[in-house]
Amino acid sequence: MNLYQTDPEFMERWEQFALEEVINEEGQQLPDQIRYMAILAALIGCQGVEVFHQILPQALDVGLSPVMIKEVVYQAVDYLGYGRMFPFLTAVNEVLQEKGVSLPLPSQATTTFENRLEKGAQAQADIFGDHMKEAWKSGHINRWLAANCFGDYYTRTGLTLAQRELITFCFLAAQGGCEPQLIAHAKGNINLGNTKEFLIKVVSQCLPYIGYPRSLNAIACVNKAAETEH
Repeated sequence: MNLYQTDPEFMERWEQFALEEVINEEGQQLPDQIRYMAILAALIGCQGVEVFHQILPQALDVGLSPVMIKEVVYQAVDYLGYGRMFPFLTAVNEVLQEKGVSLPLPSQATTTFENRLEKGAQAQADIFGDHMKEAWKSGHINRWLAANCFGDYYTRTGLTLAQRELITFCFLAAQGGCEPQLIAHAKGNINLGNTKEFLIKVVSQCLPYIGYPRSLNAIACVNKAAETEH
């Protein structure tokens, strides 16, 4: 369906806001690669698979590599679950195959099943502080969190640790209902150099895709995280 034919007035206002006003807002601009990375992660978070499919070629055009995009989608499994991540993995594979990209992509794994817990706990400590090195001992879910979420995914190459915290922030902000985790990961972002001001820019650029309520909640979480850093 061509929305320019069926809904021309809506499309005029939507494009003026999302593709002109938001992108060019003074003081809220982001480099194209970061903006598209954040938007793709936010679309996964809010389950906007059709729009994700539309935007994906644009993300490739501005320089996000197939590896980077795959890493965004892979990491989403920890924050949304396989059931909600799967349609986006399918969408990425469809677009990459249409563009002639050979699959599977080169391996980005850096851990084994033997050292993933140790390496994952270290990644948690690098983000949140040394107290996280022992956090996995407080129960099997926390052990899974260290070994699976951080050991299997955060340790992969293709994205930096700061980029991984950025997309996690976007997953959480866009799906809503995860405010305690969003505050924690806003702190993690700040610890890695993704400042309060940067995170507000990220929320601003994602707002057209996730709406005002979740955007305002995300900014409140960023402000709360920044307050506890001082």
